[in-house]
Amino acid sequence: MKNATLKFYLIIALLFIITNLNAQDTIKVMQYNLLYYGWNTGWCTSENNNISDKDGYLKKIVGYVKPDIFTVNEMGAKSSNIDHLQNSVLNVNTNKYKHATYTNYSNSSYSSIVNMLYYNSEKLTLAHEDVVTTSIRDINIYKLYYNSSDLSTKRDTAYITCIVAHLKAGSDDDEVKKRGVMVQTLMDYLNDINYSGNILVMGDFNLYKSTEPAFQTLINYSNPEIRFHDPINQIGSWHNNSYYSNYHTQSTHTSGCGCPSTGGMDDRFDYILMTKPVIDGTDKIQYINGSYHALGQNGTFFNNSLLSSTSRTIPDSVVNALYNMSDHLPIITDLSVNQTHVSIKKKPLKINSFDFKLTNPVYDNLKLSVFNSSNSKKINVSIISILGKTIFSKNYLSDNETITLPVNSIQSGIYFVKVVDGEKRCVVKKFIKK
Repeated sequence: MKNATLKFYLIIALLFIITNLNAQDTIKVMQYNLLYYGWNTGWCTSENNNISDKDGYLKKIVGYVKPDIFTVNEMGAKSSNIDHLQNSVLNVNTNKYKHATYTNYSNSSYSSIVNMLYYNSEKLTLAHEDVVTTSIRDINIYKLYYNSSDLSTKRDTAYITCIVAHLKAGSDDDEVKKRGVMVQTLMDYLNDINYSGNILVMGDFNLYKSTEPAFQTLINYSNPEIRFHDPINQIGSWHNNSYYSNYHTQSTHTSGCGCPSTGGMDDRFDYILMTKPVIDGTDKIQYINGSYHALGQNGTFFNNSLLSSTSRTIPDSVVNALYNMSDHLPIITDLSVNQTHVSIKKKPLKINSFDFKLTNPVYDNLKLSVFNSSNSKKINVSIISILGKTIFSKNYLSDNETITLPVNSIQSGIYFVKVVDGEKRCVVKKFIKK
């Protein structure tokens, strides 16, 4: 009898362990500066930066890493480039990768290159997109949710927001200041809309040391809910400092064909920073300790090219692809998800087929990109003051297009824009009028 009881409790314990193991999954994240992918300049041309050649290199890298979230900088500012990478690199033997919406609202002399997010749609769904415009480039905000098995019944899942930024390059005082202004604009926007939770801020930040205003604003912002943390805690003066040689991400070249930057590996330009819930795992997603790294970096390349050492931690073919693809190394990190993954055969729940995104902050024109899958294309757009007063209301026929509202006569401040479709579905978002 005692043996039977003991066996019963052992079986229960084993089932409990198996259940909890099944409730864990991993999201692999990769952030990469693609070096003028699909865009020709006076120094990066179709001869020395050919997109077909880059496709081959990137296929080798992506095939090795197998990212679930893939965010990029320096994507040539054409929507055709976005589709080309998805079809020619990511979805060669699969259809699982999807991409976010192309944006280029900042419209500056630097906006010939843009950001983008690709994601594994078998594991994740893109729930919401937002854009913060700056004087240099768009900063893109992408919120994804995990395709958990009980999503359709309990509507319970894990969310992760990826903020992708490419800050102003350069080391002089004006360029340092512009990086700081870009980050301040982003952080003030996140604060104004009460953002919190699992957030990654990632990209080529072009930072030389941690005392720069841009980095200090990210890690020491007044609102602790949106302070970011360096998961490897390597805070210091990174430029040309051998102490940080394990963490340098640029440049893979000491000499070259004129397109990539040279000088060897001596800068930590590329980052994935995280809010405290991600570090601590308090909201269903957690950084996996020790997973953060620059792909191919082992600390032996200081002031040298990526090909200068035979001491390698990844296959030679991947090292060669990294060298030829870009002057930056991609950043990789893994996140654990405390959810059970939905079967691939099941369709993830479509949370809302009616939504819109807008640019922030707003100056003379408020631009709304409306996504409406219903048969009724009639929508009403209202602008409401923070005191609840409706100061604008107009009906539109929207077929998933951009609506431009002149707001130059509205005083600076915080407002809400409300969009209601023909099925009485309502979406309200906050915007900042400058």
